Amino acid sequence: MKTQYRCTDCGLTFKLEPNLMVCPSCSKGQKPDEPLVGVLEVEYEGKIEADFQIIDFLPVEKEFFPPIPVGNTPLWEPKNLRSQLGFSNLYFKDDSSNPTSSFKDRASYLVSAFAKKHGINEIVLASTGNAGSSMAGIGAAQGQDITIFLPKAAPPAKLIQAQQYGAKVILVDGNYDRAFDFSLAYSKVKGGMNRNTAYNPMTIEGKKTVSLEVFKDLGCAPDYVFVSTGDGCILAGVYKGYKDLLKMGLIESIPIIYSVQSEGSDALYRAFNSKDGKFVNTPTATIADSICVDVPRNGYHALKQLKEFGGKVITVADVDIIKAQKDLSTSTGLFTEPAGATAYAGFLKAMNELPKDATIVVMTTGNGLKDVATASKGVDPLPTPINSINEI
Repeated sequence: MKTQYRCTDCGLTFKLEPNLMVCPSCSKGQKPDEPLVGVLEVEYEGKIEADFQIIDFLPVEKEFFPPIPVGNTPLWEPKNLRSQLGFSNLYFKDDSSNPTSSFKDRASYLVSAFAKKHGINEIVLASTGNAGSSMAGIGAAQGQDITIFLPKAAPPAKLIQAQQYGAKVILVDGNYDRAFDFSLAYSKVKGGMNRNTAYNPMTIEGKKTVSLEVFKDLGCAPDYVFVSTGDGCILAGVYKGYKDLLKMGLIESIPIIYSVQSEGSDALYRAFNSKDGKFVNTPTATIADSICVDVPRNGYHALKQLKEFGGKVITVADVDIIKAQKDLSTSTGLFTEPAGATAYAGFLKAMNELPKDATIVVMTTGNGLKDVATASKGVDPLPTPINSINEI
């Protein structure tokens, strides 16, 4: 299978090189505090059959991947919710069952393999928490050195998880956007491969595997997919998987994808609904830390995909995210973190406009134990300890 990079802005093509991250031509016009320009996608030439293996759709040979079981996550059939809501073909793609309990393992897995193939042993990145702990865990399995820049407000569980895996954790006095900039500066001085979302083309390429798995599980593409969105990289990955399936003639159309944002971090929503499609840098605040970004680094590319394939962008309030998290837990046994619950909250908001017999996949992207402080907001306070059952 022949592979090459293609710029999503100008269309120029390039060889897959480890030091090439964004289009050299388009990136010359990159402005501070705006989404990345010149994002690269991997393009394939050849034919892939319907009985494909996931590795057939990836640009790195099997022997370079770390010995850790990423992907093949379960597609839940929530019988209680199907009966309660009246949607007989509702599914949840549960990526909390990945090795580090996060969807981000899909990107880290491919980045690690790509680095290994090219003899690079240090990987650097910025993260709100999940991408960092993910890269740390995948890197531990591969024997790579991982350096992570995280905002000081990142949930402690995610910081401790990264430390347990042996990563070098650097806390930044600021938000994710500042951590992103620091990590780029570090890479330029110290070297190594930068894993930053969207900046490294392998992050989108790794995340596309979720769409390939859903296709294999269902035997077809779903009608609708709900994706929680911060920087827009997972959204682009979901689109990339279905675009590759379409190119290979394995599906006839791209699903309608709902990008769901928190009202407190809604840059993509505002750009989607503006006349000029511009992103305005506005301070953000949401309990869904994994999707809390001022500048969505893959904003331009994500917006282009949504417009081209008839996607939608909706927002939900933090109170609805907390409620959705609790409702999903009590009705299905699936305990997802706030970012994952955001996608479900979006489905609940939009479900009255959807056909009851449609095939719908809601993506839950991380385990609820990643952020117990937020989860505690959706439940009653712990009871006072008892000394006798007569006190009950």
